[in-house]
Amino acid sequence: MSSRLKIMTEKLPSVVIVGRPNVGKSTIFNRLTGTRRSIVTDEPGITRDRIYGTAAWQGRTFEVVDTGGIVPDDKAAIPREILRQAQVAIEGASQLLLVVDVRAGLTPLDSELARLLRRTGKPLAILANKVDTQMQESLAAPFYGLSNDVFPVSAEHGYGFDNLLEAITTRLGASGPVEEEAPTPEKQDKQDEQVNVAIIGRPNVGKSTMLNRLAGVERSIVSDIPGTTRDAVDTVVQHGGRTYRFVDTAGIRRKGKTNLVAEKMSVMMARRHLEQADVALLIVDASLGVTANDANIAGYAEESGRSVIIVMNKWDLALEAAAEKAARELEHQGTKTHVAESSFRQEALPASGRAGRARTRSRKHTSVVRKKAVTGRVDPAQLVEDYEKIVRTRFKFLDYAPIVFVSAKTGERTEKLFDLIDRVADARRRRISTGELNRWLEKVDLDRGTSPAARRVKIYYVTQAAASPPTFILFTNQSKRLHFSYERFLENLLRKSFDFTGAPIRFLQRLKERRERGARPSGRTRTAT
Repeated sequence: MSSRLKIMTEKLPSVVIVGRPNVGKSTIFNRLTGTRRSIVTDEPGITRDRIYGTAAWQGRTFEVVDTGGIVPDDKAAIPREILRQAQVAIEGASQLLLVVDVRAGLTPLDSELARLLRRTGKPLAILANKVDTQMQESLAAPFYGLSNDVFPVSAEHGYGFDNLLEAITTRLGASGPVEEEAPTPEKQDKQDEQVNVAIIGRPNVGKSTMLNRLAGVERSIVSDIPGTTRDAVDTVVQHGGRTYRFVDTAGIRRKGKTNLVAEKMSVMMARRHLEQADVALLIVDASLGVTANDANIAGYAEESGRSVIIVMNKWDLALEAAAEKAARELEHQGTKTHVAESSFRQEALPASGRAGRARTRSRKHTSVVRKKAVTGRVDPAQLVEDYEKIVRTRFKFLDYAPIVFVSAKTGERTEKLFDLIDRVADARRRRISTGELNRWLEKVDLDRGTSPAARRVKIYYVTQAAASPPTFILFTNQSKRLHFSYERFLENLLRKSFDFTGAPIRFLQRLKERRERGARPSGRTRTAT
């Protein structure tokens, strides 16, 4: 959604773009909104979720919704979900735009979609796409049988869009709010308070389920098929008096694993949306554990300077798997004990009583195993502690990121995420006064830090240069940048004294210039990042 048009979507009249696959809906969406939100390729079926944006024409604004290619009779899982997502958008539409391809001609699917859309009672216009010049407008003639409103346009070249926008804004009339003026400083501060949260992770770890859970609506298609989400799906959520903008990104794979152009573009867009966020929710499948790809994605988040929360999703499945493993181990141990007891007592028991007693012991053992498995030989608190150790080992460079164990599917512990996001977002924007920082510096024993520098490290002065992420300038006696281990020493001390939960800390150094022998000191310093 454009930053200059941050009007709540429910206040805007909604123009919904629909059509069969690969007729140019996403290109039209990008043209109307003046963005590159929707992925555009020659591959059919790229858009799957609802993509929202805003458009403006002659001082009037309206919401534009891009939907996936509709095939009404397709029973496959993804097309069925695309149709359901489109139906949600159509229900709230003020204007429907059915996109057709004039070069392909009028198809039975176009006629079927037009019939279904007319039944909704919503105003319907036909966008006859791929009309590049006035000479080609006659190609749109067959589509007047679907609607009286037919607009020959070229999404790629922009032909015919002036007439289209004029008709849309005229039809919406007074319902379309006037475009807002530039926000005042007070309004800008309120906009800045919005927390932008990117939901990232490898494919099929539950990112879309997490977005739907946090948004409280089915905003993103959920499927067991990896790579279902391709476009970035964003949702604005009001919770506890605060505004959050959640962005569900495509699953990030390694470059060698992405084959289709759409996959490569979706990964690029996911990384771009990550760089625009304040907080990244790194979703990891707890039932499978931390993989090498999880570590790669965590590296992207750390390099981008985002604040990070590690979300161990599918915790319910992890607990089930641990309980099953414990039951198997008990079964195995019980079998061993049973065999040993049988062999030990075999000689002492009469032949007639051996079989009966063995059956009794076996039944008793089985009931005990089941009881222990059900009552939970697995201690959830202990399992969380064990998992945290593993996660910290795999994500050593994210030791500042909090870890939370949730189940997006069942909703277990997901409500706590909002409080944690608030804490991390506030820590990211925290500013410490120069006086407070230097009083803290006076109490620090700098000799405790390890550094290979020949000269003993002295820090004369420290000040915070920026927030988001917190960045500090150090004035030192060194002519070279401090060793990373010494920076880590300072960072740990800062975190102990000030709450920077989830936020990376950056240091800039003002280095002393080396002087040539006999040269007069210049008093200048240089900055190392």
